Amino acid sequence: MLVRPRRNRASHSLRNMVKETVLRPSNLIYPLFIVDGENTKEEVKSLPGNYRWSLDLLLEEIKECVDLGIQSFVLFPAVEEKYKNSTATYSYHATNFYLKAIKTIKDKFPEICLMSDVAMDPYSSDGHDGLVRDGKILNDETLPILAKMAIAQAEAGVDIIGPSDMMDGRIGFIRQELDEAGFKNTAIMSYTAKYASAFYGPFRDALDSAPKAGDKKTYQMDPANATEALREAELDTLEGADFLMVKPALNYLDIIQLLKQNSDLPIAAYHVSGECAMLTAACQNGWLEYEKAMPEALLSIKRAGADVILTYFAKDYAKMIFDGKLTI
Repeated sequence: MLVRPRRNRASHSLRNMVKETVLRPSNLIYPLFIVDGENTKEEVKSLPGNYRWSLDLLLEEIKECVDLGIQSFVLFPAVEEKYKNSTATYSYHATNFYLKAIKTIKDKFPEICLMSDVAMDPYSSDGHDGLVRDGKILNDETLPILAKMAIAQAEAGVDIIGPSDMMDGRIGFIRQELDEAGFKNTAIMSYTAKYASAFYGPFRDALDSAPKAGDKKTYQMDPANATEALREAELDTLEGADFLMVKPALNYLDIIQLLKQNSDLPIAAYHVSGECAMLTAACQNGWLEYEKAMPEALLSIKRAGADVILTYFAKDYAKMIFDGKLTI
């Protein structure tokens, strides 16, 4: 045989030389859950190894992650029911512990990139991403609420605004309001193709943010659709998005690749809680080897075209590299 592909696989150094896809900790964003109070570290039972942190302990966790090479984090608030109402006013109130936490984190770690979450569901008594009236999620009436939330987060010091709500026109509305408020350099990572997926369960457990009635299918995308993601990407790009996100990731690798091939913007992918929980459960049962399966899953998302990956495995992946168990 004149052609033998195996020659390029003959040794570790040869394989590294021709490796087509490289995933670094700098490509990862680590999702963290925060609660009000002190000295709190509560494990999310449906997402083992992930916790609801009070700020004092969260600062220690971030320090550990920074030392491992993680540069970027996204913060999600678990809000007590007493602060929730139908119009999510606590989301931009001066006393909001989430906004105070953003400021404290950025003061202590000015070098990190901190991403926020913009949607009504953590603060809404209805549990939906938009304003609910007579059982319907109102699009246009939701946008000013989202913009107030985004401006409050930008004022607190967040680097990237993350609108996860899937309301039409929200990127343009938020971009205009941010610019007028003097935050022209605050980036927006749009949840561009966020699907009405069955894989968000552990996340909703962590934040207690499931809808009180109905579902999210009138605003999140149908899992059957791919071309629709191109339409959403075009609109978000025209409206001023700086990143386009696909959510979930592993079950939507084709969508990641589709956006990568059709956009000049950086493509992010959210390796969601259910996807991570499944792999963790299989490893805990001895069916898979965590230190082999976890990096392979992340590498597949990068190979599909994701420039940025939001994953609950970020710390473990970075630690494997730091400890010399994984080479990149």
